[in-house]
Amino acid sequence: MLSEIEEDTVTVHIKYKDVEQTFAGNVNEVWTGVNRFFNEMIPALDIVGKVLITVDLEKLIKDCNGIIAVAPEGPTILVTKKILTDSDTLTLHLLAAYIGYKLGLFHNDALAKEELQVSLGKGSKITSTRLGELCREGLAIKTEDGKYRVTTLGIRHLQKEILPKISARLQT
Repeated sequence: MLSEIEEDTVTVHIKYKDVEQTFAGNVNEVWTGVNRFFNEMIPALDIVGKVLITVDLEKLIKDCNGIIAVAPEGPTILVTKKILTDSDTLTLHLLAAYIGYKLGLFHNDALAKEELQVSLGKGSKITSTRLGELCREGLAIKTEDGKYRVTTLGIRHLQKEILPKISARLQT
């Protein structure tokens, strides 16, 4: 038999996006907590959602179809480099490394300058210059161990600006 206290306890669990909250207590306490949650948290989360850049991995992979690939050997660009700028080539390799990492195929999402230089097919000075430009633009960052990784802003830039242009060139 439940005690009178246990019978009067109400528990409500709310999950909205990445925020979860559980309210437990008497009906009035829970009702007040739930109302406060909806009045304070939801508008705040909606505002944050408007300025927070996130990556939809499934959409990103679809957007990259036919442009880049991820193989156990490493990231690969599937399109001819003739239609790509040096910066596009480097960023696409970093993007493929990111996707490979997110899919659990790679242990890291960053690439060494030497790997990027080989993929670009140009000298060390050109590779360093282009990587520096990408970092200044916020599209890539240099990690503590001297490697390079694409930023979330870089992924967004690729999805909004570069990938559609490449896809359009492929269809003509």
